[in-house]
Amino acid sequence: MVLPPLIFAAFGVMAYMGLGREGADELESKFEGKPAPAMTETALPGYDPITRAELAAGEVTIVNFWASWCPPCRAEHPRLLEMRDEGLRVLGVNFKDKEGQARRYLADDGNPFLAVAFDPAGRTAIDWGVTGPPETFILDGDGTVLFKFVGPLVGSDYEQRFVPRLEAALAAEAADGE
Repeated sequence: MVLPPLIFAAFGVMAYMGLGREGADELESKFEGKPAPAMTETALPGYDPITRAELAAGEVTIVNFWASWCPPCRAEHPRLLEMRDEGLRVLGVNFKDKEGQARRYLADDGNPFLAVAFDPAGRTAIDWGVTGPPETFILDGDGTVLFKFVGPLVGSDYEQRFVPRLEAALAAEAADGE
């Protein structure tokens, strides 16, 4: 009868050690350093489609997977609008949503996206390795994935991990243009 409590205690210790593991939230996307996957879905009706040319437009591009039903997506939405206003290329992939709700969300809250793919079944998300919104990718001008960020574009995690990677991508782009 001593064995079951010992096994339970061993699992508890392993779980506790795993929680403190540094860098667990910084796992690289399997696509980092590779061309961005193609968009397999059509455009959200009324919006431009995301084409291969949009993904490799010669400028740093941000691809954001979002949904109208997603509270963290709503929290990051003002930041996406700011990025658009700053002149950044922002593309959106609407994830497992209803068309009417997605369109209403963009009409009511503003559209930060140059183009919007509509992915009601989540097929494009699977191709990109997305597990749930919001997830955001930084692509270089050739359409190569530079970084994948899981979670909303707000708070200290965003400031400490996403912003430096975006700044580095923009600096590299500026250096290439000189």
